[in-house]
Amino acid sequence: MTNDQSFVDLRKYDQSWFDRGRPGWYILLWWFVQAIAFSLTPQPLNILRCALLRLFGAHIGKGVLIRPTARFTYPWKVTIGNYSWIGDNVVLYSLDQIRIGEHCVISQKSYLCTGSHDLQDPAFGLKTASITIDNGAWVAADCFVGPGVQIGANAVIGARSSVFTNMPSGQVCWGSPCRPKTVRTKLDPPQTRDLI
Repeated sequence: MTNDQSFVDLRKYDQSWFDRGRPGWYILLWWFVQAIAFSLTPQPLNILRCALLRLFGAHIGKGVLIRPTARFTYPWKVTIGNYSWIGDNVVLYSLDQIRIGEHCVISQKSYLCTGSHDLQDPAFGLKTASITIDNGAWVAADCFVGPGVQIGANAVIGARSSVFTNMPSGQVCWGSPCRPKTVRTKLDPPQTRDLI
């Protein structure tokens, strides 16, 4: 260990101003339900997991698929549009709002993080910002999406990318830091022949 002076004094850390959106007992109840009832539901009982999230204030569309190992810090700060999928071991660290559009895929082990800390603050102050993932976007396996990021409609975020800035619609993006690389094209459905 060096003897350099620390830039921060964690004894001064204070998040008493932060609004978690529900009282402490309610948050503990959710964490208990998530640890037991949610995570132990068999894979096919997706409807029960969606019902539990709705019960705790999440806005969940129709046809949404959520794996039992997905984790939601504060479900009342989460919106998931119709027919979207949330994969195994996805973490929605929802200190702020997380909005996921329709027909989106958030693949396994991805981490959507709405919280950070002020690097210039000696008290290491908490900072939060929302995340928005627009319709038709795919966040591939093991990605990190940081606070304040918007991922445009039909964008693809390549596996293990780290997203710290907004990504444009209709682009295939990857890397750490993530950058747009190429246009995502839409294939037309195959033509069917009339049978005579």
